[in-house]
Amino acid sequence: MSEMVSVAILAAGLGTRMRSRRAKVLHEAGGRTLVEHVVAAALELAAPESVAVVVGHQAGRVREVLESTGVRFAMQAEQKGTGHALLCCRETLEPAGGRVIVAYGDCPLLRAGTLRALAARHKELSAACTVITTEMEDPTGYGRILRNAEGGIVGIVEQKAATPEQLAVREINSGIYCFEAALLWPLLAGLRPNPATGEIFLTDLVEILAARGHLVAAYPVEDQTELLGINTRVELAVADRVMRESTVRAHMLAGVTIERPETVTIDAGVAIGQDTVIEAFAQLRGRTVVGEECRVGAASILSNATLEDRAVVEPFSMVADSRLAEGAKVGPYGRLRMQAVVEPGAVVGNFVELKKTVLGAGSKAQHLAYLGDALVGEGVNIGAGTITCNYDGFEKHKTAVAAGAFVGSNTTLVAPVTVGEGSYVAAGSVITDGVPGDTLALGRARQVSKPGWPSRRRAARQAESKS
Repeated sequence: MSEMVSVAILAAGLGTRMRSRRAKVLHEAGGRTLVEHVVAAALELAAPESVAVVVGHQAGRVREVLESTGVRFAMQAEQKGTGHALLCCRETLEPAGGRVIVAYGDCPLLRAGTLRALAARHKELSAACTVITTEMEDPTGYGRILRNAEGGIVGIVEQKAATPEQLAVREINSGIYCFEAALLWPLLAGLRPNPATGEIFLTDLVEILAARGHLVAAYPVEDQTELLGINTRVELAVADRVMRESTVRAHMLAGVTIERPETVTIDAGVAIGQDTVIEAFAQLRGRTVVGEECRVGAASILSNATLEDRAVVEPFSMVADSRLAEGAKVGPYGRLRMQAVVEPGAVVGNFVELKKTVLGAGSKAQHLAYLGDALVGEGVNIGAGTITCNYDGFEKHKTAVAAGAFVGSNTTLVAPVTVGEGSYVAAGSVITDGVPGDTLALGRARQVSKPGWPSRRRAARQAESKS
């Protein structure tokens, strides 16, 4: 028996019960699309070229999501049943021989360990087909497993076609199979459509194999949740909750402190180092990477963010597609976006936003500032209320503030502009020209005071009102 294992993932359906314009397998749970979870599980026991994803509805979008995984694709232009979908993989998978596992793109909770155990059970028994089954208290709606007197599987009957005795059976078909490839492909090609539906069903193969004297075995799974197929948004929410609880638990067991874990959201692709603390209601999304001994404050949102060791994100801050170097700090109520970088020991304070900006090591922007398209050197102080005017209505322009400079409060830096090393910019200045190094720059009008002007103005307004 060949050791080769291939996996066919059926993901071509519309998913009408989701009531969505998006293909069902492209909905997300646990921070990834449903089909990405299934592909990840498949790739733990099969090489990418041995995994075929059957696409149909919104095929281009499904391919785009999975392109980086290296898996192959098979097109099912018309959805004519599970047997027809698998047959679309024949050209891709048949040359490899061995065993073929059939899974579904809407079963995101299926574990790689279960697929591996299915293949091992199939090999151990030298079965022609092995099907994952489970027993349910209420099996309504599921196909029932039919066994002979010796306990062997002889068929699968769907709910609507079952007799009262068959409906009493609690063992159900998950729809996940392992087939011997040499038997699968010729028999599958010979299946005929169901007269009532016009579809070709994989369940028919079970009865055919058993009738020809081949062993059809079962691999029972106790955890029914693992076999949950997503058909509605209610089931999607269940899968999301199960995944996130599992993800949070895994991080805690790996040495991460998570306060109020039931409130914290962590996507499947997130990495977190030991002794980091995640506070209540924090969200860590996408490909976020958090180092060791960091702190992520309450209600903060990190999306594709990188935090190096001992970085701190204070509560209610947002970090997207940006990096905090070792010992850097942002918040509370800070925002970093679009490749912002906060170098070691630098501080981004409350209500400060950085966009495409590098804040140099040890520099500080503590209060109420906006720095966009800027390069700020080491040891710079950015005063409260400072902004870079980086957009002229047509193009974005750069601002550079050299090391050791001091920018006073409420300064407006009109890009493109440079502030030289060690220079001072007086508070309230509008800077439109470059400031040389070791220079004091003042860009404000001289104050004019007019005593009595307010009283005269109010009197004039009253006179106007009376007239």
